[in-house]
Amino acid sequence: MATYLDFEYKIKFIQEDIISAQVRHDHAAVEELKKKLDKEVEKIYKNLSDFQKLQLARHLDRPYALDYINLIMKDKYEIHGDRHFRDDAAIICYMGYIGDEKVVVIGEQKGRGTKNKLKRNFGMPHPEGYRKALRAAKLAEKFNLPLLMLIDTPGAYPGIGAEERNQSEAIARNLLELAELKTPTISVVIGEGGSGGALAIGVADKFAMMRYSIFSVISPEGCAAILWNDPKKVETATNALKITSQDLMDLDLIDDIINEPLIGAHREKEAAAAAIADYFLKEVKELKAMSEEERMDVRYKKLTKPGAFAELETLPQA
Repeated sequence: MATYLDFEYKIKFIQEDIISAQVRHDHAAVEELKKKLDKEVEKIYKNLSDFQKLQLARHLDRPYALDYINLIMKDKYEIHGDRHFRDDAAIICYMGYIGDEKVVVIGEQKGRGTKNKLKRNFGMPHPEGYRKALRAAKLAEKFNLPLLMLIDTPGAYPGIGAEERNQSEAIARNLLELAELKTPTISVVIGEGGSGGALAIGVADKFAMMRYSIFSVISPEGCAAILWNDPKKVETATNALKITSQDLMDLDLIDDIINEPLIGAHREKEAAAAAIADYFLKEVKELKAMSEEERMDVRYKKLTKPGAFAELETLPQA
């Protein structure tokens, strides 16, 4: 059963009418309803608020990393464990092919249904998850394989056990090691990119976001709680944080926006997966055309570019 958000209900009714017309074999009605659906989709999705985009990034039917991996990879096998503590199911790592390109893919997996959500810890990795990701990234470097990282997490797990096993060090180590990785790397936010949990697999030659994904230093709920102590201020916080793909593109903090279907990846999963695969293969081809020294230089400049400052001739008066 598909899940519909408040602003999607008109689309739901039209889609139900299309199914009903198809059952009746009323082809004329089907064609007319499809035109009506296209107009409604364009009207709704071309005028989304930031808060509505946040809802789409968290949509229950939105494809997760494993969905994309199953759709775009072939001859794949999974890499397990960090060789230190355990296998963290919130991080998944695969080696296989995308098109004719042999690759390593790392993703953050949220899980569906109560049992799988608990298994995946709601997509919040422990330190061993990030260490597993780094092990897979080093494997890609060893065999000179391009690396694709799929970001989708509310944040790194903040529990006592995670802190005891040094969560902050695991994230910091990934930032350092991924910045120095010699193989071509591409990172894509496919849903929710939250805080350091997203950054830990977000350092790459190319950093892109899906059209309806978000990327933020803190969740809007966390921001509302800290600034106003009022959960009803979530929409205000969302607008203030500038977390949508277009906001971050305007701020020159990401390289590209991947145009998933206008109606959203949760309605057209195969088309969204194809968009990721096409983007990855195109960017890998361009990165491989560069020398290692040139690619590392471009990556260094990109990573050190964000931020701005201004020098004052005189100090402001107190």
